[in-house]
Amino acid sequence: MPTSAPPKNRFERRRAETRQALVRAARQILAETGDTSASIQAIAERADVGFGSFYNHFESKTELFDAAVTDALEEFGQVIDVRVEGIDDPAELVAAGFRLTARMADSHPELMRILRDRGLAHIHSDRGLAPRALRDLEIGIASGRFSCGNATTALSALGGTLLSLVALRLDRPELDGDEAASDLAEMVLRMLGLAADDAHEVTRRPLPDLAR
Repeated sequence: MPTSAPPKNRFERRRAETRQALVRAARQILAETGDTSASIQAIAERADVGFGSFYNHFESKTELFDAAVTDALEEFGQVIDVRVEGIDDPAELVAAGFRLTARMADSHPELMRILRDRGLAHIHSDRGLAPRALRDLEIGIASGRFSCGNATTALSALGGTLLSLVALRLDRPELDGDEAASDLAEMVLRMLGLAADDAHEVTRRPLPDLAR
């Protein structure tokens, strides 16, 4: 999971571990049932921490579940970052993001269930894949690779399509996820201004290994 700067002493380490245990428990609940009505006692028991510890870190369950979604989104962004390191073409970065996300339905099912159920409200978040995608769109527009005029508007279309792909992979696991992801990425790249042949070629380039 995403981490911040290492705690400086034993007290801070224990405090950080307790907070992360609560966030992890909340993520599990979101992924399993999406039901945020679980009691604080139940969350604390799942996290294996004392009931009183909860209020040392969060003022409410809403704050905890928001932190859990943010944590999941940031992990998602970091996973993609590692796999696309070294890719400079903004179009290939968009395509790889789609294709790797489809594969994460198998390798990171918890993350994908949270993204499917909670991602729509975070398409323009400052955490996770959204700021990374916005950066790539802005670079693509500035370089002339993309012909759309507004990166924020393009992010709305890209994010909505990506969430649809996640839902498709989770709801229809029998479908060929790689093919579906490549097809949707090709449609998005054509929407961004790439020619049909170019968009097709980009979305069929060798994909970085998700397991590395």
